[in-house]
Amino acid sequence: MRKMRRKGLASMAVQTVASTSNPTVDLGPAAALSCRECGHQVPLGPVFACEECFGPLEIAYDFSAYDTEELRKRIEAGPANIWRYAPLLPVPADVADKPNINPGWTKLVKADNLARELGVTGGLYVKDDSGNPTHSFKDRVVAQALEAARAFGFTTLSCSSTGNLAGAVGAAAARAGFRSCVFIPHDLEQGKVVMAAVYGGELVGIQGNYDDVNRFCSELIGDPAGEGWGFVNVNLRPYYAEGSKTLAYEICEQLGWRLPDQIVVPIASGSQLTKIDKGLQELIKLGLVEDKPYKIFGAQAEGCSPVSTAFKAGHDVVRPQKPNTIAKSLAIGNPADGPYVLDIARRTGGAVEDVTDEQVVDAIKLLARTEGIFAETAGGVTVGVTKKLIESGVLDPSLTTVVLNTGDGLKTLDAVAGTGLTATIRPTLDSFREAGLA
Repeated sequence: MRKMRRKGLASMAVQTVASTSNPTVDLGPAAALSCRECGHQVPLGPVFACEECFGPLEIAYDFSAYDTEELRKRIEAGPANIWRYAPLLPVPADVADKPNINPGWTKLVKADNLARELGVTGGLYVKDDSGNPTHSFKDRVVAQALEAARAFGFTTLSCSSTGNLAGAVGAAAARAGFRSCVFIPHDLEQGKVVMAAVYGGELVGIQGNYDDVNRFCSELIGDPAGEGWGFVNVNLRPYYAEGSKTLAYEICEQLGWRLPDQIVVPIASGSQLTKIDKGLQELIKLGLVEDKPYKIFGAQAEGCSPVSTAFKAGHDVVRPQKPNTIAKSLAIGNPADGPYVLDIARRTGGAVEDVTDEQVVDAIKLLARTEGIFAETAGGVTVGVTKKLIESGVLDPSLTTVVLNTGDGLKTLDAVAGTGLTATIRPTLDSFREAGLA
């Protein structure tokens, strides 16, 4: 199976297939669902596992009619959100006219101050996805899943979540007029609980960690109580996951239609990293960017680092871990896409690394101090891992490097709770001078 997987990764990015989809379902260029393991194809539908080998399904496209320059012009003339890339996504042509939260086209910040601190000379950028409607990259994937939910006639939008996804589903469902019911671990950061609950949907805490929540949702799908429910990251997962490709599209377009040399991506389930790679491969095969080598690096917190552990040990199998880290948005102990992350890191010449919780906090403060970007703990993980990889000589500081910040630090205030006043003074100049502030 591993040999089959490696072979598939090299060719899966752009697949031209005969359309086998249900003719009543309009999802634009999406033509079928294709197994990432054995290549078996099935019509588009709310399924996520191959009936032949139980491998994960993903979208296969028909891009055969596209002219490169016409496609580039169409994208550049599109809206300032992910729907500028509608020709490359599983959505109908009129997607921009439907009620959606319209995420994307977030800032690519040239981080010169941080580059000087880290010794990067080739250009360092932060893709800051905290600028999305609910302040995390999850808005991208939920926007995709919502369109699939419409196409398949679902009436309830749901998910298992470590926090950010819960808020994104609640907001998207409210905007589109769907019912929402989302499931989270009972001990999430309070800021994320409030942000998920404020949209008026149902929010249910499960006693256990994220993996327990996910197992429950998988059972609910097969129960009559789950009829009519679209679980964005379970039965709608093939569509949901495609939203992460838009990060790759935006980075390259914002760099002037160039591939970055290196990119550092946080790992939770691993889906974001694998889809960024898929997006880069699609741009190459469509002729929208020049084909050249690039490296993808994965970032985890030490307290939940099953993929990093496997990478360092030279293993192909990712052994589950029990999460114990402040980076709760990445705390998935049994990441579904873990083996594929290993493949991509090795194929591109990248790596998977981890940092301690203390290093995460230091990196959050470093990014805030140098670039004015307040990242949540996942952003602290990517910046911390970037620093560690540079210091160990694994990441080349002379190359153009993009680091992802996937969420807003206001969601994880507990991580930096010790940060506060520099001094407390009387409202006098003498007191100001006595405090050493003059």
